[in-house]
Amino acid sequence: MKWVRYYQPNHQVGRMFRRAMVVTLIGNLLLAGIKIAAARLSGSSAIYSDAVNSISDVLYSILLIVGLWISQQPPDMSHPQGHSRFEPFTALIVTISMTIAGVEALRASIQRAMEGGAAIPLGISLLALVVSMLIKAVMYAIVHRISRQTASPGLDAVAKDNLSDVVTSLAALLGIVGSNFISPLLDPLAGVAVALWIFKAVYGTAKENLGYLTGAGADEDVRNRILDSVKDVPGLEDVHHIVTEYAGPKLVVEMHINVDGNKTLNEAHAICDQATERLEALPEVDRAYVHVEPLGYL
Repeated sequence: MKWVRYYQPNHQVGRMFRRAMVVTLIGNLLLAGIKIAAARLSGSSAIYSDAVNSISDVLYSILLIVGLWISQQPPDMSHPQGHSRFEPFTALIVTISMTIAGVEALRASIQRAMEGGAAIPLGISLLALVVSMLIKAVMYAIVHRISRQTASPGLDAVAKDNLSDVVTSLAALLGIVGSNFISPLLDPLAGVAVALWIFKAVYGTAKENLGYLTGAGADEDVRNRILDSVKDVPGLEDVHHIVTEYAGPKLVVEMHINVDGNKTLNEAHAICDQATERLEALPEVDRAYVHVEPLGYL
């Protein structure tokens, strides 16, 4: 008697996860140091907001490493279907860290605006932000590619955060330049814009990962590809019922198919196995359950 699902570790995915985590942790540590130093030297609210965001990035990097490691552990008696739900759960913890960073950035920027703002020296501030944008752009490209290859919502959340950091650094840069040539208030206003962008990223990431944890269904494009994947299975006459549900970052698919009722049990079972293999070959699908019914049964 087997009590846990069959599990075959994917060592290539494990290596890609480790590469993404090394890039994320080292990159965020480096950026946090650069931005903290630049914020102290320049007194910029916009850079301070960006620095707080980078500190939260370091914290979520550590949390994500732990979460991804747990999610890759094989099924056991405590989790017979595996530990994949830990990945979107970790991504939700990341959003909490991002929210705290956004609140602190908003608080500091409003306080500086109420004090009237100040023109921020251009030298160290601009250099720090340009370097930050370049590093984050490289991090985004690497992690986004790996997230697509592994269909990982945790890494996708990291990639989106990296992209939002590029935008927030650009907003901080424009605010600093504007504080010198237009109005000192543009620096704290840029800090507010940074905070609002963080909140936007939090909303999107939280919504997506809550769906993974609460059993959201596949979108129309994925549903169509699920159906198309089994259409040419020999002996499969029709598909009359499909239910999809996220159980963690990937889908569980329940499919009811029709075959000729005169086929033997072995023949019907072979058709069922082929359909199951096709479904589980899709990158979005974790496991599939195919029910065989005679032709005409709905």
